[in-house]
Amino acid sequence: MTGAEFEAALRKLVSEAKSGGNVGCMACERCERCSECTFCEGSRGLSRCHYCEACTDCTDCTRCAGCTGCLASQHCLECERCLGSAYLFRSVGCSGCTYCFGCVGLSRKDFHILNERYDRATYFELTRQLARELRVTLP
Repeated sequence: MTGAEFEAALRKLVSEAKSGGNVGCMACERCERCSECTFCEGSRGLSRCHYCEACTDCTDCTRCAGCTGCLASQHCLECERCLGSAYLFRSVGCSGCTYCFGCVGLSRKDFHILNERYDRATYFELTRQLARELRVTLP
């Protein structure tokens, strides 16, 4: 690669990023400013995410929907700024959590609803009922 080829390729990448184009994505639909993502839909500013839908500014997430600013999380729904977590619903600022429903600021917690601990069976019973009443499908 010559210096001129490098400069041309760099200009193209910068132009695509500024115009809302995706860089290195595969099979993404209606996404803008995403890079190295696969099979995402209707999202903006994702990096290395897979199968995410309607997410914004997330990195290294998989199968999340409606999330904003999450990092390295999986199967989260309508969450904000969660890190290294899985199976969260409408949670904010949680880190290293699994199976949390409507929680805020928790770290390394499991089976919580509104920041209160429940045993596994009770958690699934309550969240199934809440999801039905809220008309949402949990991951």
